[in-house]
Amino acid sequence: MKQQVAEKILISGPAGDLELKLDLPSSLPIDVPLVVVAHPHPQHGGTMDNKVVYSLARELSALGLPVARFNFRGVGASLGEYADGVGEAEDMVAVVGWMTLKYPGRPIWLAGFSFGGYIAARISIQCAAQHLVLVAPAVTREYFDVAAQVSCAALLIHGEIDQLNDPKAAKDWSEQQPGSVSYEPVAEADHFFHGKLNELRRLISTYGRSWLDSS
Repeated sequence: MKQQVAEKILISGPAGDLELKLDLPSSLPIDVPLVVVAHPHPQHGGTMDNKVVYSLARELSALGLPVARFNFRGVGASLGEYADGVGEAEDMVAVVGWMTLKYPGRPIWLAGFSFGGYIAARISIQCAAQHLVLVAPAVTREYFDVAAQVSCAALLIHGEIDQLNDPKAAKDWSEQQPGSVSYEPVAEADHFFHGKLNELRRLISTYGRSWLDSS
């Protein structure tokens, strides 16, 4: 399906403008899910143009889904300052709200990498997410004071040699969730999936197609 890639746009956020990129399919049926993708930690170089974030957006938009990836406050043209995960959760909720107003009546899928995976999981119940795609999510990091809990069907992809977020801790977390979280380890993949992006993309596409076929 042909995709139309929008220029960067600004929307109103809780701390000022939020910068996002919107990938739109050539047609948009009423039942097609909306997707919002979150990037890694703003204080460690994370942006919406991170290669894993781009891979998430690319594979999900290739399924014919409208996908928004955005910069958290204080990153790129997004206004504000880092807010310990609390403000960043508000930013993602704002992007979801903007998407649902622009394209009403559609299910919500959330996705994120590392810090962004934590934020996506954290707001998933609040936003009534239908599905989640979490890549090496920082769901077990002690510096977040709000636990991430998932009640929907989710995919968790984790590199087996992740040097930043412990794969075993993430797997243990996934097994404790009320929702059904499918844990997919990627052999010889580090946190950034160097040399393993094709496997990452394959998993995203496979699960995304399966969810669409079963809906």
